[in-house]
Amino acid sequence: MLRLIILITSFSLLAACSSGEQTAESTATKESAQKSLESLANTLADRWQLSENAIHWQVKDSHEDHLEFSGEQISAIIYYGSDEHGNLSLNRKLVWPMLRTIPNDTHASLIHDFPLAISPTIAINGQIIEQEQLKQVKFDGVLTLTSDIGQEVTLTRILSPSTTKPVMIEQLQLINHGNKPITIDSKTLNYSVKTAADKGVYGVYTITAKSDGVTKVELAKAESVNITVQYVATKSGQPNEFNGTQEIVKRQLYVASLQENLQLITPDPIINKMFDFAKLRSAESIFRTKGGLMHAPGGGRYYAAIWANDQAEYINPFFPFLGDDTGNESAINSFRHFARFMNDEGKWIPSSIIAEGDDIWDGAGDRGDCAMIAYGASRYALAKADKAQAKELLPLIDWCITYSFNKQTKDGVIASDSDELEGRFPSGDVNLSTNMLTYGALISSAHLNIELGRNAIAEDYQQRALALRSDIEGYFGANVQGYDTYQYYEGNDKLRAWIALPLTFGIFDRKQGTLDALLSDKLWSADGIYSEAGNKTFWDRATLYAFRGIFSAQETDTAMRYFKYYSRKRLLGEHVPYAVEAWPEGNQRHLSAESSLYARVVTEGIFGIEPTGFKRFNLAPYLPSGWNNMCLNNIRAFDENFDVCVQRSEDKFIISINQDNGHTKEIKWDGLSPITYSF
Repeated sequence: MLRLIILITSFSLLAACSSGEQTAESTATKESAQKSLESLANTLADRWQLSENAIHWQVKDSHEDHLEFSGEQISAIIYYGSDEHGNLSLNRKLVWPMLRTIPNDTHASLIHDFPLAISPTIAINGQIIEQEQLKQVKFDGVLTLTSDIGQEVTLTRILSPSTTKPVMIEQLQLINHGNKPITIDSKTLNYSVKTAADKGVYGVYTITAKSDGVTKVELAKAESVNITVQYVATKSGQPNEFNGTQEIVKRQLYVASLQENLQLITPDPIINKMFDFAKLRSAESIFRTKGGLMHAPGGGRYYAAIWANDQAEYINPFFPFLGDDTGNESAINSFRHFARFMNDEGKWIPSSIIAEGDDIWDGAGDRGDCAMIAYGASRYALAKADKAQAKELLPLIDWCITYSFNKQTKDGVIASDSDELEGRFPSGDVNLSTNMLTYGALISSAHLNIELGRNAIAEDYQQRALALRSDIEGYFGANVQGYDTYQYYEGNDKLRAWIALPLTFGIFDRKQGTLDALLSDKLWSADGIYSEAGNKTFWDRATLYAFRGIFSAQETDTAMRYFKYYSRKRLLGEHVPYAVEAWPEGNQRHLSAESSLYARVVTEGIFGIEPTGFKRFNLAPYLPSGWNNMCLNNIRAFDENFDVCVQRSEDKFIISINQDNGHTKEIKWDGLSPITYSF
């Protein structure tokens, strides 16, 4: 058994060094990257400013944006901004995922728009307010819009979804900044719509917007008054009265609780804050369905459902690091749903389980979903370090690996009908994504089987991984558009974003050519990495996987330059404050799992944490040349609560691992390759 543990562990470490003797970036790549990034950086003009716990936009021109935030029974997409006259523009698109509409398909959540007009009518000294001149926008987990409404009065709107109820709260605060007393009047808002009984799975839904009112309240200088609006939708028998102030406080406490765990501390405040927001968007989009807790992408279309890529592959391996109980519960629940579809007929597990678990979607055929599930489940099980859950997941992992190898071709690679882009771009009969995910699943599953005493299966998976790695090189390795990298499928003659995947999974045989291709003008753009050379479409998921891969390849300074640029653009630019799905599709929706991929750039890329056992992981916290230290505190993976810090010490590094039980370990590190640490 000891020999096999050493084989498995060494295999991961060898993969990390397999680029030959190169551990430093080539001079040409450094100079090219620096020149390219400086050119891009000159185009950035921050619209937003960063403070300790928030971002602010001081409104000076016309601009509109949107963001999404969620709770267990509601998601809100808020479209806000300043129009050409400086007036507030506001539309609240609210989604109730468990109020299902007919037909009860992927997109069958009840959705209703509440434009600015659906607001309480307010009068100052008897004069009804017609316009709001937007002056400042603030986001710190709740959205705050501050406007000048004349007569030296400001109106501040604080918008927040409830953490657990089917309601969004909007609290209006009016403050008198003048020297003279004023009188405020507000009629009670009482908006109500009932849906048709034959359009709802649960019959009639009642949609309301209602407020408390104020009548002739006199405000002296600096005094204020609050008006609370509740935007609610319910089915028959559901309560529809809530304490708005308490719901906002609960949201604020929830946001603060997420900041306590998995704290990133670096010399770069933008990356620190972007990471905070990534944790929030990752964790909040979990809905309490009749099929249990389900994490879902959001975006106005994808709720009360799970996907093999977004949930199993992207976010579930992240939840143990965050230590959020709701997130971990949603993760194991998603795997249990996927396990329902194991079968003896050789039919693939569906890409998506929808409608609170009542139906499926598999319209793109086999996207390599079993590879996604096996990879995500094995990584989750190792990091969660719950032996009972791990044993429960083994049949699903084994079934998915068996299914994948039943699709093995004569060339030794794994076929699938499509990939996670579902035919938006060609993927041939055999694509690189499915094969790399299968490879990753084999590596993590070998580690998992060692933990559970299945040594023969672990060795089998290890040998399959070695063989698949060789076959991936033979089948996909190619010169594409002048770069010694990978063809995405046989006959592919255009560079594709997913050529970054071998770097992400520790295969560096074509590191330099792949790195040069990713950062060339054929793929890199001001918005991230194009999906395909010659096409302006971009998906953040590919860019974020690429960042992980470039960090893993020890090209730390190059990766950090681009990662800083990306983080600044997404946090302080024109569309904030999260990673996005894609463009032009979806108008850069703030899908939740993309934020988890941002967070994994930090945990697995910058810090190089790779689970290799319930109490064991590889670690490679390469410091960028401009940083002397960095920490990731309160990591909750491996059934522990611990900090990882790295400090520069002359030409070496000191890694400190501090457990909450007071145990501290200091490791002198040469920075040349990952180390293995065991609790």
